[in-house]
Amino acid sequence: MEIPYIISIIVFLPAVSGLLMMLIPGYKKKLFYKIALVIGLITFLLSVVVFVSYDIDAAGYQMIDQFEWLPALGINYYVAVDGISAPLVLLTGLVMFTGVIISQRIDDRPREFFAFLFLLATGVFGVFVSLDMFVLFFFYEIAVFPMYILIAVWGWKETREYAAMKLTLYLVIGSVVALVGALAMFFYAWESTGVPSFDMIAMQDVSFPVEFQKLWFPFVFIGFAILGGIFPFHNWSPDGHVAAPTAVSMFHAGVLMKLGAFAALRVGIMLLPEGAKFHMPWMIFLTLVNVVYGAYIAMVQTDMKYVIGFSSVSHMGLVVMGFATLNHDGMVGASVQMVSHGVMTALFFAVVGMIYDQAHTRDLSKLGGIAKFMPIPTLAFIIGGLVSMGMPGFSGFVAEFPIFMGLWGEKAAWAGPAWAGLGNKSWIAIVAAISIVITAAYIIRLIVRVFFGDLPKELEGHIKDVKPSEKFALGLLCLFLVGIGIFPSVMVPMMETGVKTVLAVLGVGG
Repeated sequence: MEIPYIISIIVFLPAVSGLLMMLIPGYKKKLFYKIALVIGLITFLLSVVVFVSYDIDAAGYQMIDQFEWLPALGINYYVAVDGISAPLVLLTGLVMFTGVIISQRIDDRPREFFAFLFLLATGVFGVFVSLDMFVLFFFYEIAVFPMYILIAVWGWKETREYAAMKLTLYLVIGSVVALVGALAMFFYAWESTGVPSFDMIAMQDVSFPVEFQKLWFPFVFIGFAILGGIFPFHNWSPDGHVAAPTAVSMFHAGVLMKLGAFAALRVGIMLLPEGAKFHMPWMIFLTLVNVVYGAYIAMVQTDMKYVIGFSSVSHMGLVVMGFATLNHDGMVGASVQMVSHGVMTALFFAVVGMIYDQAHTRDLSKLGGIAKFMPIPTLAFIIGGLVSMGMPGFSGFVAEFPIFMGLWGEKAAWAGPAWAGLGNKSWIAIVAAISIVITAAYIIRLIVRVFFGDLPKELEGHIKDVKPSEKFALGLLCLFLVGIGIFPSVMVPMMETGVKTVLAVLGVGG
């Protein structure tokens, strides 16, 4: 049975709950975790309902909530889910719930911490479900704002102010650049139709001239892709990962970076398809740098969080690269990769946070023998490592293999003359595949150095097993990674319905 207004409930429940928590006296510290846990569980369960209620046969946008907001300006509250966004709503609910569980050790102003974390969740949910461009930007800014406070106040003291400011400046500048392109589309559509409207579904029917699309597509795509960590605007991301508290790192890598790729798809590729076809050759080159360069840099890091941070840059490159293929295989793989990478990085950062809470260091040279004391986190990290390497039987393989298929051979010739002189495009897949070998190297190196061998004398008596609730959170994340790998039919057909809509807009074959 469908729950009325379920999308709006999911979007606003976290923010409203955070606001109500601010009315409770701050000295009741233990109460805030319990409240946050309940809200996180309810939101996660509602996201599960959205996922299982989506009708794959009907496809298209479903569970629509729509009403006029500022009709004189063409702004309406318009939200729904399709085959791509419904799994991302589930991802956000999962990361939110497990992030709350991992945050039970927050003792410094937990009321404010969970309030801002929930405001961040509302912004993320809102972007994934928005079909009105103004509403999408509204939620996009809501998602960016709390990150600064969460990192600057609760982050790692060594770099938190620098990282918070760097992250905020990069993302705000990116959103302003994207907004310029979005407003150009809005005013052109207004002039063409005589009706002001930010409705993105209606904008798909506006015949934007090819030259207009060529001019404004880079603004929209790059503006949003900065949040996705695209090269050379990626270096805010690892610093943000390192400085953020554990739950915020989980949100940052797990879902926030997906906003950039998703918005670039929804606003850039779907509304300016001819611009996408024209510009994607050099865009795909930037993502190729992401994939290989990110993996190389991760290989030489000595801080666990920096390893995972640069690994995220590499894997997010695969997401944008998959969308850049503009064909069925690549885009389906990119869609699955957003979910797979989101769960995987949330798992990685959760385990790193558990280790740091007890060892008070993330330096690889000062760690070792953790597996003897934390067997479940060790197993969870190994599972995440196998996903990162794209091993069959795990979600990483289900995501990455179609991306490379989409890059291979003549399927990548979608841009026609723009590719002239580049020869067989299969070399892109071959170069990108180098990252698989490098990823395997740094993941194995990380596992051996941190979890096996002897425990350093400095850590003796300080390392113990984690709490049952934390084991549950890790198990839930692992369940998704293994479940999608073994039973891809749970998610892939749903993703395909969303990709078919995108391909229909693009007017290209699968």
